[in-house]
Amino acid sequence: SGKQSLTRFAAYVSEMKCFQVELTKGYGIGEFREDLKKLFFMTGCDGDPVVFLFADTQIVVESFVEDINNILNSGEVPNIFANDEWEKILRDVRPHCKAAGIAETKDNIKAHFVHRVRENLHIVLAMSPVGSAFRVRCRMFPS
Repeated sequence: SGKQSLTRFAAYVSEMKCFQVELTKGYGIGEFREDLKKLFFMTGCDGDPVVFLFADTQIVVESFVEDINNILNSGEVPNIFANDEWEKILRDVRPHCKAAGIAETKDNIKAHFVHRVRENLHIVLAMSPVGSAFRVRCRMFPS
């Protein structure tokens, strides 16, 4: 659609990566959260500026929109990472904390990770305003 094409063009002009989920048969909340983890690693650990393009046709489960709402509110999805994944994040983000002059405590590193995600992640929701689904989602997930 025009919204998606224009978003890809704007990401290219801004020298940002454009990330979009690829729906497959059986794609559900588990696969969506794995895609979000990849996105968080790219933006929070690697520091890559990324545009996350998400269309209303990709909403297989309404909890996808709830997760995006959480990202827009706080920069993270609660309980998305397991302990071993947090260890990788702590290991990857620690040098960035040191370079920024931030004390290297576990809480500070996690906060810096979320800060980096919020700085580097740009979310574009391409949704059709026709029909009641858009209105209902806006009421349920105001972010």
